[in-house]
Amino acid sequence: QMELEALRSIYEGDLCFRELSPVSFQYRIGESGDPKAFLIEVSWPETYPQTAPVISMDAFFNNTISSAIKQSILDKLMVEVEANLGTAMTYTLFEYAKDNKEVLMENQPVHTVTSVSNSISIGTPDVPPSKKKEKKEQLSKTQKRKLADKTDNKGELPRGWNWVDVIK
Repeated sequence: QMELEALRSIYEGDLCFRELSPVSFQYRIGESGDPKAFLIEVSWPETYPQTAPVISMDAFFNNTISSAIKQSILDKLMVEVEANLGTAMTYTLFEYAKDNKEVLMENQPVHTVTSVSNSISIGTPDVPPSKKKEKKEQLSKTQKRKLADKTDNKGELPRGWNWVDVIK
């Protein structure tokens, strides 16, 4: 099979590519540590490429990806398949997924969870400081009173007392 040879030579040494069988291939889109990485499996039926390859995202690697995301990725890949029917398209599909990884995974909950927790960690400091600020202000008022009392007691008493009274 011409396409098989082509895929082997194109992806030689590419750790993302795995040949499961001469008619079944996996490609990991994204680095292994990337929460938005996903794995596509493409299998060729006997009538391929006149008929569509079987594209699957059932790999365990994808188990954190919501089924809705998987379905939307598969739907978009099937659009590519239909555009390329009759031609060797496995490379095209893998490259399409690579080029569009961010778009394909933009609604992936793993991502939103991290971004939510990020915004929480950005947001939560906003909440305590305002509470802390209030406490600080309360403290500083009592501190100011104490300081005022001290200076009153030390300084020239009559003038000091009048002056504080005027301010009050």
